Amino acid sequence: MAKKPKSVTASAPLGIHIGISDKDRSAIAAGLSHLLADTYTLYLTTHNFHWNVTGPMFNTLHAMFMVQYTELWNAVDPIAERIRALGHAAPGSYAQFGALASISDAPATPPKALAMVRTLVEGHEAVARTARGIFPLADRAGDEPTADLLTQRLAVHEQAAWMLRSLLEE
Repeated sequence: MAKKPKSVTASAPLGIHIGISDKDRSAIAAGLSHLLADTYTLYLTTHNFHWNVTGPMFNTLHAMFMVQYTELWNAVDPIAERIRALGHAAPGSYAQFGALASISDAPATPPKALAMVRTLVEGHEAVARTARGIFPLADRAGDEPTADLLTQRLAVHEQAAWMLRSLLEE
């Protein structure tokens, strides 16, 4: 039987009593901050490639990159909101994302189309590894909402990497 939280007076700060310890919430939020930074960095790279792709595969890649950057853009809010629900501030600056991301920023000079595809394969695989690394923390803490979010992100990134990788086969 779960313990009832102590009553809080109007003047006292409201604590977080969701059944996950402060230590676990902090560790999960830190992992999700890395995931947010990776996701945002991959979003920017994908959007950059959408704008700058050229060559015989232009129409295919331009459309594919748009689908992918739109999905990535829609993913950042749920990740940030999960961090907030765990009681921590979500990172939100380029400096923070640069410090937290495990993937590199887009190159200053846009690469050729197939190099873009390779870069995005590597990016999606890296984001999948980041998400997978957080999963044991969420699982041990009984944090089902985070585990669900991570499972959804893993499916998206693994599928995107597979689809992009398929373009590289001859």
